[in-house]
Amino acid sequence: MNRVIHDIGIEPQRVIDTDGGTVLHALKAGDSSFHGFGEAYVSEIGAGRIRAWKRHRRMTLNLVVVQGAVRFVIHDDRPGSPTLGVYQEVLLSRESNHARLTVPPLLWLGFQGLSTPMNALLNIANLEHDPEEIDRAPVEQYPFPWPSA
Repeated sequence: MNRVIHDIGIEPQRVIDTDGGTVLHALKAGDSSFHGFGEAYVSEIGAGRIRAWKRHRRMTLNLVVVQGAVRFVIHDDRPGSPTLGVYQEVLLSRESNHARLTVPPLLWLGFQGLSTPMNALLNIANLEHDPEEIDRAPVEQYPFPWPSA
């Protein structure tokens, strides 16, 4: 059963078709999940590939799929959290579920590419990359049953 983790945000975003191509909204300064701007970058992930696990200690992530489809899995191991021990799965797609996933600090995140040949996600983070504020764990550390893509 997929439960919702305390503090996770999922906000549908506008898709505007124009004669010259499609405009995909991602984040505005007036959005409740906007906590400042540090950097924006795009990560690519191949079909079936899994990148897990990473936890930011201070950074808030705002994730939008800009190509393909991506399965995001968030795990809450924060002591005292009302959703301690919960895994939340979120499927986002450029084509059928264009939304922004906001992940606050201290939650474990993994993701899996679902479309062939490549998937891309945009992260609009509130802080610049700092390797000292990231924790990493092997995929086996948190036993989520990752399905085949």
